[in-house]
Amino acid sequence: MSKVFHDSGRSMALHSGILCHPTSLPSGDLAEAERFIDMLVDSKASLWQLLPLTPPDEHASPYSSPSAFAAWDGWVGESAGSEFNISAESYWLEDWALYQVIKKEQDGKPWFEWPDELKNRDAAAMARYSTVGVIEEQKRFMHRWTEIKEYAKNSGVSIIGDLPIFIAHDSADVWAHKELFQLDEEGQPVVVAGVPPDYFNEDGQRWGMVLYDWQSHEDEKWEWWRQRMRRMLRLFDMVRVDHFRGFHSAWAIPADAKTAKAGTWQEGPKGALIEQLLEVADSPRQIIAEDLGIIPPEVVELRKRYDLEGMAVLHFGFDDNNADNPHRPENIASDQVVYTGTHDNDTTIGWWKSAPSERRARVERHRKDGESVPRCLIRLALESAASMAIIPLQDIMELGSEARMNMPGTGHGNWKWQFEWEEIPDFTLEPVESES
Repeated sequence: MSKVFHDSGRSMALHSGILCHPTSLPSGDLAEAERFIDMLVDSKASLWQLLPLTPPDEHASPYSSPSAFAAWDGWVGESAGSEFNISAESYWLEDWALYQVIKKEQDGKPWFEWPDELKNRDAAAMARYSTVGVIEEQKRFMHRWTEIKEYAKNSGVSIIGDLPIFIAHDSADVWAHKELFQLDEEGQPVVVAGVPPDYFNEDGQRWGMVLYDWQSHEDEKWEWWRQRMRRMLRLFDMVRVDHFRGFHSAWAIPADAKTAKAGTWQEGPKGALIEQLLEVADSPRQIIAEDLGIIPPEVVELRKRYDLEGMAVLHFGFDDNNADNPHRPENIASDQVVYTGTHDNDTTIGWWKSAPSERRARVERHRKDGESVPRCLIRLALESAASMAIIPLQDIMELGSEARMNMPGTGHGNWKWQFEWEEIPDFTLEPVESES
């Protein structure tokens, strides 16, 4: 029997969708994307949210990529077509291709350990490299991705991409645009990104990505960021900006510090950058601001000032008795996208199994007879006032912690979960317009 996650007498989220990275498909790549889109259509969902499609780091994380623009070459095979006009990608493509070719020649060493003429991009030294093969990889991806995006459009499905705010020090972007990042004369970071100590981690988190030199971005009229958003909106219908609070302020940790404790807050560009991104976009509704965690009111005000949608996560809504908790079902607003959990959360089954009695009691007040906890939270998401409800596929499948996508602060065992088609139950996500 199909599972229908709604109750016809209640107000519903306007659009529903599934969070599932293509690496979680049985093929592990884009070969079965159309089949996944068909499943969304059959379930009455109209949104597919992905994690970043950029190349992952050595831990398979797509959030610390060696490129802010390029697609991972593992998405499509060499047999894929490559008929694609790549001229729109000229801003970044040659830099990425050179970085890849030189890095291979240098046995995988990071760019800041290359010989000086390559590290410093001497034109004569770089001219001896052929980039045709890497460019062909990107053309194959774009050929295939264009097919998928057109299929989704014709099926009534919008695709939501993910833009990590920070990138890796060893990346084509930092190598090609050193002046845009906080580096010393040797190309080493002065400070690195992270988050301060909090209730969950007494040492904070030291992510290690480089931080931006915002004055240099302003001096170049924000061209790198404008090009980055243009690229994202060529690939996706909407974009989730990860760690949106970094536009307001970022936790800057001295590069030689072993933990995040020694960090301090650095002011971000705030509206100056957001206005640039909105000039590139057709509508503020194309940008979702990830405003999770310990967020000061000024960050929420910044988001609202530019009419951007924020995020609410139901897992966080049952952590306390605070009537103002923005993640409580009754507090979720129409300018938010609601999730049961994100890729950084445990699955709802795993979250429930580890829940203290106080949290369980708060959830039980919302459960209907015979309703599982994942089905309860999915129903609450669809009944909320949010504009969109996004459900991780693991919660549709009611899987436990073994299916968790990522555990923040750990470098191993993440980003590996895959499903099999026969394991997915019949289900329907059928939100309707909120009652006036």
